[in-house]
Amino acid sequence: MCRRHRPGYLIEDQLGRHRTDDTHFGPTDRVTISMTKIPNPTDKYVGSRVRMRRMMLGLSQEKLADALGLTFQQIQKYEKGTNRISASRLQAISQILDAPVHFFFEGGPQLAKGGQALGDSPSPAYVTDFLTTTDGLALVKAFVRIKDASLRRSIVRMVQAITGESE
Repeated sequence: MCRRHRPGYLIEDQLGRHRTDDTHFGPTDRVTISMTKIPNPTDKYVGSRVRMRRMMLGLSQEKLADALGLTFQQIQKYEKGTNRISASRLQAISQILDAPVHFFFEGGPQLAKGGQALGDSPSPAYVTDFLTTTDGLALVKAFVRIKDASLRRSIVRMVQAITGESE
């Protein structure tokens, strides 16, 4: 008789290996099931978009939490994807952050039937990760204020030269 774990939970086998797939374990296998739920990719993505938009507006987690009647720790959990944002809460967040609800899903992971990820989102995660940092946001804000398109292209070429990356 085989024991199955619950999908989405972290499994540690007797050799200390961690798995999250739908593996079957035999009756002699000793496994530890961690009740730490792995965040859903869409929940993480939506949370990162909430963080990005909040930072773009210069709003603190505490101020967003106050506007929603929550604690800043709850906002942290939303932004990390640890806790899911309900539809009504996302609508309230979208009004406070002055962004349409679909903004929080744009470029997110594509899901197949059954909720399994199809692959990488059209927008690489490192872009979103960068934009949610203070430096990334400051750089983008400053860059878009440059009106001269040829100067912007020159800056991009200069950064590519510094990093050794070509077009």
